[in-house]
Amino acid sequence: MKRLSVFAIALSFVVAACGGTAVAPSAVRPTFTAVLSPANEVPAISDSESSGSGNVTVTFDTTSSGGNITAATATFVAQLSGFPPNTPINIAHIHPGAVGVNGGILVNTQLTAGDLVLTNGSGTFTKGPVTMLPEVAQQIMNNPSGYYFNVHSTINPGGVARGQLQRVQ
Repeated sequence: MKRLSVFAIALSFVVAACGGTAVAPSAVRPTFTAVLSPANEVPAISDSESSGSGNVTVTFDTTSSGGNITAATATFVAQLSGFPPNTPINIAHIHPGAVGVNGGILVNTQLTAGDLVLTNGSGTFTKGPVTMLPEVAQQIMNNPSGYYFNVHSTINPGGVARGQLQRVQ
């Protein structure tokens, strides 16, 4: 029994020594979704591309120290459908802004013109991981509905389909 106690004490010292200042990645990766619609754009899309729709999943990978995010990346997976054949999707981003409010680009997916043409009116893209400022990641995590994701086409360079972020994990 005495050996077991000595072993338990020694093991506790080893565990404590391994703790250090490094922070293990969180098992929960903050994940957000948005349902994309041309009707959500400001102003709403009313041309031939108004028939489209889509969804996006955005997953953050964060590193924290002392309860603060010190590094963050985002990975984007988007599916689009119902657009006219050969619709080019040129760029896509996260913007700050509540429903009905437009905002500047905050997190760029790094999608560029020519990366995605919806040959049959449908398509998908995956981009990332994209580095983002830790404070931006924290702001989005604190208030996801205050941010939106949208995709932009050639006919609608200001945005063709938009949706507010919702945290799902």
